[in-house]
Amino acid sequence: MHASFPPLYTVDGTRALEAAALKRDPGANLMERAGRAAAELALELAGDTGGAVLVVAGPGNNGGDAFEVATHLKRGFHRVDVVFAGDAAKLPHDAGVALAKWNAADGRLLKAIPAETRYDLVIDGLFGIGLARPLAGAMAELVRAASAAPCAKLALDIPSGINADTGAVMGAAFRATHTVTFIARKPGLYTLDGPDHCGEIRLATLDVDAASLAPSAGHLVTGALVAAPLLARPRNFHKGLAGSLGILGGAPGMVGAAILAGRAAIRLGAGKVFLGLVTDHPPYVDDAQPELMLRKPEQLLADVPLTAIVAGPGLGTDSAAQRLLAQALRLELPLVLDADALNLVAAYGVLQSAVQARKSPTLMTPHPAEAARLAGSTTAEIQGDRIAAARRLAAKFKAFVALKGNGTVSAAPDGRWWVNDSGNPGMASAGMGDVLTGIVGSLAAQGLPAEEALVAGVYLHGAAADALAARGVGPVGLTAGELVDEARRLANARGAAA
Repeated sequence: MHASFPPLYTVDGTRALEAAALKRDPGANLMERAGRAAAELALELAGDTGGAVLVVAGPGNNGGDAFEVATHLKRGFHRVDVVFAGDAAKLPHDAGVALAKWNAADGRLLKAIPAETRYDLVIDGLFGIGLARPLAGAMAELVRAASAAPCAKLALDIPSGINADTGAVMGAAFRATHTVTFIARKPGLYTLDGPDHCGEIRLATLDVDAASLAPSAGHLVTGALVAAPLLARPRNFHKGLAGSLGILGGAPGMVGAAILAGRAAIRLGAGKVFLGLVTDHPPYVDDAQPELMLRKPEQLLADVPLTAIVAGPGLGTDSAAQRLLAQALRLELPLVLDADALNLVAAYGVLQSAVQARKSPTLMTPHPAEAARLAGSTTAEIQGDRIAAARRLAAKFKAFVALKGNGTVSAAPDGRWWVNDSGNPGMASAGMGDVLTGIVGSLAAQGLPAEEALVAGVYLHGAAADALAARGVGPVGLTAGELVDEARRLANARGAAA
């Protein structure tokens, strides 16, 4: 997968990086570096001189980072108020040293946020990545009060109350306009509730070369994906070289799901796209996309030469659908499973076994409720740790899994995982999953390896929605069909012939 994707480190991984960095350079003062880096961003937000800044410091090392920032800003002639929610005698060593610097700069500690003071910037240094239990009581109230200030708000490392591994809100969470995260990026910044609380994210490495100290199994999928050709073609090219995709679905009342997937697939470059519509009265042609070729499901599965197949968009869950899916699972082709195909696999052990036994690549694109059915758990459990859930499903089914949602998590059977950084709330509308399935199926049919087809398809899907929203087409009222041409434009923006 793309070499320039930024690595993501869990809490344990980040702590291992810190330990390795200190072993390599025992004299490094990472807290001092963090304070200096955060102060640089704080100065951008509050102005170089003057201005009132509120710093909220907690009882641990995140509080130490906050004292370092406060001292830098006070020396820069800002008015700085520090609310300290802790016990100075119990601070970790480095945080205690940082507090001593604040005291030496004639700083004072407040017990509560002044009611009448208006601030130009609020800095959250209450709790960092090590928060172990939900915030409640006075701490939760302090987080809410700091979040309510009508000014720029900067979180140190991660907004207090956000789980650094999962992105979940732990009781209450600070809502930042900006976050400066230290040493490495944490997955909780980019999935579930994290993006709604982090604002603009800036990485301060503190001169720690994470990649040289410890590799990570997780990465953030960013715009770097569109910087290199993905579907470059030589001039001497024909449609047979672009693959043939079959799409199995379209039961009565749900024909549109299969058609949406088909339109997405052909416009993302598949040479031929065949629809095997399950409905008793299929149309003879898709008038809006006559290039799609319609076949009976049995004919699609038995007689049409394909390079990849999609099963699920509008498939239904009756006995006929079960039989057709079982037949599709036996095909030695890359297979994308979505929607009703996932529900059928979750419901029938024989289909689960068939997925697990496949030798050809299997790609699955569940939303959280579908993932819960596949895992035999609840939606809340899936959302409680999206990365772990995606990795478990990938291992269970020996499949490449994209757990859809805010910060879609993709996982490979070998444990590697990716968090997607594109997309917006406008994608919460009917048919979006069908378009994603068509895009992923198209990329697989054209010969991309399964993990690339999945990760790139997810990114393109979200990036198309972002590009449309930037032009005022959404997010409210954005429709699935509108994404297709924009995804095609982005795919073609990568470059032309090889």
